[in-house]
Amino acid sequence: AKCEGEMFRGFEGILRGRDPLDAQQITQRICGVCPISHGLTSVQCLEDAFGIQPCDNGRIEQNLILLANYIQSHIIHFYHLAALDFVDITAILSYSGKDSVMQQLKSWVSTCLARKDLFPAAPFLPRFEGDYIADKDVNCHLIHSYVKAFEARGIAHEMGAVFGAKLPHSTSIVPGGCTQEVTMERILAYTTRLNKLKAFCEDVYLPDVIAAAGIMPEHWGTGKGYDNFLSFGVFRTNAEGDKYIPPGVVINGKWEAFDPKYITEQVGFSRFSSQSDLHPFDGETSPAPHKENAYSWLKAPRYKGHPMEVGPLSRVMVNVLSPEDNWIKKAATKVLNAHSLKAQQLNSVLGRHLVRALEAIWLIPYAYESLDQLAIGKKTALPLSIPDKAQGAGFCEAPRGALGHWINIEKKKIANYQCIVPTTWNCSPKDDAGVIGPIEKSLIGTPIPDPKQPLNSGRVVRAFDPCLACAVH
Repeated sequence: AKCEGEMFRGFEGILRGRDPLDAQQITQRICGVCPISHGLTSVQCLEDAFGIQPCDNGRIEQNLILLANYIQSHIIHFYHLAALDFVDITAILSYSGKDSVMQQLKSWVSTCLARKDLFPAAPFLPRFEGDYIADKDVNCHLIHSYVKAFEARGIAHEMGAVFGAKLPHSTSIVPGGCTQEVTMERILAYTTRLNKLKAFCEDVYLPDVIAAAGIMPEHWGTGKGYDNFLSFGVFRTNAEGDKYIPPGVVINGKWEAFDPKYITEQVGFSRFSSQSDLHPFDGETSPAPHKENAYSWLKAPRYKGHPMEVGPLSRVMVNVLSPEDNWIKKAATKVLNAHSLKAQQLNSVLGRHLVRALEAIWLIPYAYESLDQLAIGKKTALPLSIPDKAQGAGFCEAPRGALGHWINIEKKKIANYQCIVPTTWNCSPKDDAGVIGPIEKSLIGTPIPDPKQPLNSGRVVRAFDPCLACAVH
């Protein structure tokens, strides 16, 4: 299997020579789905270079903005990016309810199927044919949830904008905190929306994932990748840098502490002429579109030379296998026991969907706790000064997984900037030694009953929630 990144954007080159404070705005434009992750990772990178830490209010606001982005990203992934790999959209023709949006959708799909000259009913049709859910009632229920999920995503965006000023690209996050003042009005605005999202995640999202898993249990056995998992940790809980979701590494099933010095990027099969196996502080971005044997615009990130899976599954696995008795281990073990599952089964198509839904629910109590910690009227950001020469690194977790930014500053300007994003890890091409990347690995062995209708391969890939825009940054 080969996983190809087919575009080049060159954000590292765009950033070179600019004011360091431009970074958190420009890097947000890497993606429209997870811009907050890039903005906050850039902010942490700059804080490291400037030698500052955010004040408490600013740190909490940053967490609340990111948390809102997590929930909307998980919702869009399951319903609007992956559910159509399982749901039979033609089942809506049997819908007899009174929901006006569902009736409009039924009419539209019916017309598109009847008149071949019309534009296909994107994103539902055309599609690969295969073993979609057969039960029409279940299909109609999931299609209805698909429609409701648009409203939930909108609520999550509004919630993030309470402290982010605007979304998808926030203008309020800065090194040292956040520019939005803490007011009771903003706390209540966030809380009201959080209440609605809590109900959606608990009453719709998680039950739908469990229902889909119950109908298609064979996908507990598809999509197994390496037993290598990487998490940088996320949601800073104090000035010392402790994180609500702790970092960690699992290599060949064995846990170890995370150390950023072991990260490198290899380019043996990537369309770059840069030197290979460089640490990001020394990273180069030199495009070579006609390089022999190269098949991807993604570099091949490696940790101690190993390909690593990142994402919600990794965040769970590094904590389930951690020697520490943390809250994630307890929560995950409870769910696994309730459904007679083993942790190893999560390394699958259905496992990746399940842990996303669980994570959305697990983060909601932390959001309420964070709101209670905000101090009305107190400062939300700290003063800063740009050093003449410095370097810094920021490590965060986007909804899709481990995200790192590295900066070198010279003469108060960006001399070099490197990003390694979650999809660069997951969709990595082969490295210099010819070792394939995580998604390439997970595709090996996937049953494809009809090679002309490779539906299962799409199910495997989309379970990782890949982001092309991020990957080809």
